[in-house]
Amino acid sequence: MIPAYNEEKRLPATLDEILAYLREKPFSPVEVIVVDDGSCDRTAEVVEGYRLSHPLVRLLKNPGNRGKGYAVRCGMLEALNEWVLFSDADLSAPIGELDKLISAAEERNAAVAVGSRAVDRSLVAVHQPLLREWSGRCFNWVMRLVTGLPFRDTQCGFKLYRAEAARAIFSRQRLEGFSFDVEDLVIAKIRGIPAIEVPVRWSNVEGTKVGAMQGVQSFLDLIKIRWYTLLGRYR
Repeated sequence: MIPAYNEEKRLPATLDEILAYLREKPFSPVEVIVVDDGSCDRTAEVVEGYRLSHPLVRLLKNPGNRGKGYAVRCGMLEALNEWVLFSDADLSAPIGELDKLISAAEERNAAVAVGSRAVDRSLVAVHQPLLREWSGRCFNWVMRLVTGLPFRDTQCGFKLYRAEAARAIFSRQRLEGFSFDVEDLVIAKIRGIPAIEVPVRWSNVEGTKVGAMQGVQSFLDLIKIRWYTLLGRYR
């Protein structure tokens, strides 16, 4: 499942790589869901072009630009198969890293496998600009303090969910912006859904949609998540 906002330029290479990967794997059934989050460019047309020649590609369209969290929630709740992978449109974590997530989840009996850049930083081939990377580390430190989660990297856009866990988690998600990853892992913890962190290869790709204000909002969202937890909203 891929959330996409104005991704007409990056989606073709991403879809080509994913489809090539799937041709070599025994996964069945399988689908590739792209959620167009109110794009202003030709994102939807690009996906429709792939859908015509690849029936396993599906396009979902949000009612306007609602946010990454909203797009991911819609896609995850629409997914039909036993396992559901959420990946960013830039494929900064190569699709082949899915093998690691599946193996780790099955070996450790987990329902959620979180791709991580922080467990083994030697796997990061291209780092983010220094300010962004250290802002991310600061966010993670505050996140662990506020939520009690043990994860060292919640914001890597490469996560695998067992279908029943995805339905239980995403049906309770309230945030529509970039902090949804933290919220979903808090929901998993509250509901006793086992989640693990798995190191993956990752390379920074220019063109991030996260601006300064969204970064500030992410810190504020941690307070919301803590408040919703205390109110029992996730139960």
